[in-house]
Amino acid sequence: MQPSGRSLILDLLSTLRGGTMPVRALVEAGAIFGIEENNIRVSLARLIASDRIERDERGRYRLGQAVAAISRQLRNWRHLDARMRPWDGHWLVAHTPRVGRGPARRRRERSLELLGFRELESGFSFRPDNLLGGVNDVRNELVGLVSGTAAEPNVLGRVFRVRDLDAASEREVRSLWDTDSITNEVREASLALHDSESRINTLSNDEAMIESFLVGGRILRILVRHPLLPAEILTPAPLTQLISGMQHYDQLGRMAWAAFLARHEVPHRALPLDSRQPTPGLIPATQLALP
Repeated sequence: MQPSGRSLILDLLSTLRGGTMPVRALVEAGAIFGIEENNIRVSLARLIASDRIERDERGRYRLGQAVAAISRQLRNWRHLDARMRPWDGHWLVAHTPRVGRGPARRRRERSLELLGFRELESGFSFRPDNLLGGVNDVRNELVGLVSGTAAEPNVLGRVFRVRDLDAASEREVRSLWDTDSITNEVREASLALHDSESRINTLSNDEAMIESFLVGGRILRILVRHPLLPAEILTPAPLTQLISGMQHYDQLGRMAWAAFLARHEVPHRALPLDSRQPTPGLIPATQLALP
């Protein structure tokens, strides 16, 4: 799917672990995707106004605090399977009263989905308690995703652990995830990576940039939205295979974008979290942004 000016800017800046890009790089990238310069500049102004991006002291752009939490989620895609621990049968429950409407409510619902929660009944969403850090870390992640910052927990509602559900409720909760669909999507994503790898070296440089950006973005959306369920609910092998394939594909994407990034003095090795430090770097782009 062709990116918009807004999504292209967010996706490119999300590739940088705290790094920055000059406006000329964003404009040139837009041209490669057929997006007019005015569209890019208007999108920049709107993203700055919403605190999703910010300018540094050199007039270069980076992600803003409003998307800090989602940016951290994106940067951790290589280690998704390592986030899981053995499951002891406990469930995490997020109680989110039906308050608010419009973008705020959608953001809350998407944040829950992003961390693998599924709604059992109105206001009560469940996921297995199998993530490292347990309930406290999950609660903090949810608050950050909902608010964009480390806000007070009541932005979300309540998050707590439960176990010893009755047999019928246990079956109902376990069925909240369409595991066949999740597995098929992950396997199809691995095939898409393989197909793209087989043709990317036959493309022009601009075509390879577009191909790696679009295909890599699609795969990363799948990875970041994966619910990370325990083996008792979902077979882990397809996810492990996809992460491995994406790590290799990432190298192809870096190669395709390296000359462009170097021309605009945007480094493409591992960056520190603070772009004002001098160590350079890049991680792959994605097209995931909460509204």
